[in-house]
Amino acid sequence: MLSKTRFFFTKNSFVLKSLAQSRGCRLSIASGFKLKNFNFWPNTMKSSRFYSTTSISAEGAAKISESAAAAAATAVKNETKKVISNKIVAYWLMGTSGLVFGIVVLGGLTRLTESGLSITEWKPVTGAIPPLNEKEWEEEFEKYKNSPEFKQLNSHITLEEFKFIFSMEWGHRLMGRGIGMFFILPALFFWKTGRFSPHITRRVIGLTGLLGLQGAIGWWMVKSGLDEEQLAARKSKPTVSQYRLTTHLGAAFLMYLGVLWTAFEILNENKLVKQAQRAPEIAKDVMAKLTNPSLKPVRVLATGLLVLAFATAMSGGMVAGLDAGLIYNTFPHMGDDYIPSASELMDPVYARKEDKSDMVWRNLLENPTTVQLVHRIFATTTFFAILAAHSYVNRRKAFIPKPVTRSMHGVMGAVTLQVALGITTLIYLVPISLGAAHQAGALVLLTACLAFSAKLKKPRPEVISYINTVMKNQLLKAKV
Repeated sequence: MLSKTRFFFTKNSFVLKSLAQSRGCRLSIASGFKLKNFNFWPNTMKSSRFYSTTSISAEGAAKISESAAAAAATAVKNETKKVISNKIVAYWLMGTSGLVFGIVVLGGLTRLTESGLSITEWKPVTGAIPPLNEKEWEEEFEKYKNSPEFKQLNSHITLEEFKFIFSMEWGHRLMGRGIGMFFILPALFFWKTGRFSPHITRRVIGLTGLLGLQGAIGWWMVKSGLDEEQLAARKSKPTVSQYRLTTHLGAAFLMYLGVLWTAFEILNENKLVKQAQRAPEIAKDVMAKLTNPSLKPVRVLATGLLVLAFATAMSGGMVAGLDAGLIYNTFPHMGDDYIPSASELMDPVYARKEDKSDMVWRNLLENPTTVQLVHRIFATTTFFAILAAHSYVNRRKAFIPKPVTRSMHGVMGAVTLQVALGITTLIYLVPISLGAAHQAGALVLLTACLAFSAKLKKPRPEVISYINTVMKNQLLKAKV
């Protein structure tokens, strides 16, 4: 067989199969190739004669072969920089995901301690400096006294109590600024030094935009709890809008998932290339399994579980925004029945239009009873969906790679823990420790689902093409 690059393969069927599937290569039968159209030697090596009077010794042939192998190795090394990002980029992204995980938990604690409305201004730069003396503390306290939360709920608190809630919110904002610096500055360095592949460069640009947007969403959320007109329109006590809270939470979760997915992708691609270089047979087996059409239903299943877990977490954000976890603190019953009465679930009082045309969707999103029921339904569905997926994967171990099966076990463990945390948090009236743990558990479950999906991901066409180059290099070395 002859590839487009004019490199002959006769024994490695895996390489031939990979080349046939790659857009950059075209196979043809050597015997059917017309010699008159075949210009293998460069023009500089052409001779007017059809024969040579100089014989090449065995030692000379070996040197030529070694030079060719070295040239191929250099080509492979240069191609790596263009296709696959450096592993250090993956470790940096893993560190960023850890910080995002931490700020999500800290944000939950800020919410649970009712500290989120203690800072009434948004100063992206100068706001990083806290009050440094008693006079500055008094000034911040006076600003807080003009807020609806102080007037209606916290008029009894002292300056010392205010310092605590202020410090919680200030720490949350400071950590957000720190994540921005930790993400953007190394990104610039990696881009400048060429450690990003083109597709990772685009991904990082998008994540940087999402990170900046998240800061704006955060203030947009806080503003909804400081504006008296908005509170009056919502007929709400001084608290942030559940819609904006869930948007803020969703953006943080998307940032976390985007960063972690990119890190998993880089690590998996580097591992596959390393296997192709050191253990071609192992790489051949992994590639064969990942490209097996039988895995397609499993990939669809993995994506569905990830989406379902994310939707459950967002419904939990709505519960938090409405303090819906403080009612119906029993499970599986809600009061005397499994489901409250229809009149309570679809209460006309939540409709704002005279014709009540908005009653259904407003009850689904603004009635604490209905919102809690929706969250219970999502959580129960997620648990049983993962249980069914776990059984499905275990019955198909023959063609599913072992790392995928192990990841599925992790997903099953994470969802079991999360359900236990959710029920316990509800029964004990959402104590701060359990509430924060339940929010962290949502991220743990999403992480497990993401890892499961990452293990199933097929290599990109560019990576397949690069692995073909590695295989060609290995064959050339074997001939030397």
